[in-house]
Amino acid sequence: QVQLAESGGGLVQAGGSLRLSCAASGRTFSTYHMGWFRQAPGKEREFVAAINWSGGRTDYADSVKGRFTISRDNAKNTVYLQMNSLRPEDTTVYFCAATTNAGAGRYPTDYDYWGQGTQVTVSS
Repeated sequence: QVQLAESGGGLVQAGGSLRLSCAASGRTFSTYHMGWFRQAPGKEREFVAAINWSGGRTDYADSVKGRFTISRDNAKNTVYLQMNSLRPEDTTVYFCAATTNAGAGRYPTDYDYWGQGTQVTVSS
C-alpha cells in the first residue's frame, strides 16, 4: 500500500507563494489518482485540487482556481501543489491523498491513502 508524505508548508505573507510536495512510496505511483485537501481543526476536509494518473486531467475548487496548480512527476513519485497569490484564508493544514479509483473526485471518501499533512500559514 502507498504511503504519502507532504512537505513544503510554511509561513508566507499574503500574495506570496508556496509549493507543496507529496512524495509517495512504492513503484506504482503512476497508477494513482491524486488529490489535495485542506482541513482546519474541528472542520471537515475541504477539496482543493485533484489530478489523474497521467496528469492530463485536473480539477480545482473554486476558491483556489486560477491561483493554485496541481501537477505530478511520476518518475519522482511526487505530486505538487503550486500555490500563488496566497490569502490569509488559505491558512490551514494541507493533505495529499491517493486512490486507484479513476473516478475519484472531490470527496475525501473517494481516496484511500492520506499523508500526515503540512501546515500553511498566510499572514496579512
